[in-house]
Amino acid sequence: MRVNLLSGLLLATAAVLVVWSSATLGLELESVALLGAALGAVVALVPDRTAPMRLAGFGAGFVIAWVGYAARALLLPDTSGGRAVAAFLVVMACAVVAAVARGRVPLWSLLLGTAALSGSYELTYSEAPSQMIDTSMTAVTTLLFTIGVGFLAASLIRPLDDSEGMTEAGR
Repeated sequence: MRVNLLSGLLLATAAVLVVWSSATLGLELESVALLGAALGAVVALVPDRTAPMRLAGFGAGFVIAWVGYAARALLLPDTSGGRAVAAFLVVMACAVVAAVARGRVPLWSLLLGTAALSGSYELTYSEAPSQMIDTSMTAVTTLLFTIGVGFLAASLIRPLDDSEGMTEAGR
C-alpha cells in the first residue's frame, strides 16, 4: 500500500510540474500531461517482463500506429473502410511483432503504444489528414515527453516494490 501511495504522489507531482512548466515555457503540453504521465507510469509499474522489453513494446506500438496514420494519409481512402483497414493492419502488426519476439515483448505494451498515439492524435489527424507529417511530429514529441516523465516518476519508486522479477508462476 505504501508503494502505491508513494508512486501516486510522485506521479501526481510530476504531472503538476509538467503542466506548470508547460504553461510557464509555452510548451503546450497541458492537453497530454495526464495521459502521457499515466501511460508512462503503466509501462513502468506493470510487473510483466523487464522494463526495457515493456518500453520496446510500447515504442514499437507507437511507431506502428504512426505508420498506420501515414498509410491512412498516403494510401487509404478517408472513409470508414479505410480507417477499418488501417486499424486491422495496426493491430495485426502488433500481434506479429509480439509473435516474432517470442514472448519477450508483451502484446499489451505494443497495444498500449498504439492506443497512446491514437488516443492523443486522432482528432488532430481527422481535421487535416494531408498535414499528417507536420501535425504528427508535434503530437509525438509532446506525448513522448510526458510519457517519459510518467515512466521516470513511477520508476523512482518501483525499486521499493519487489514485483519486478515476478514471473507468471510467481503471481
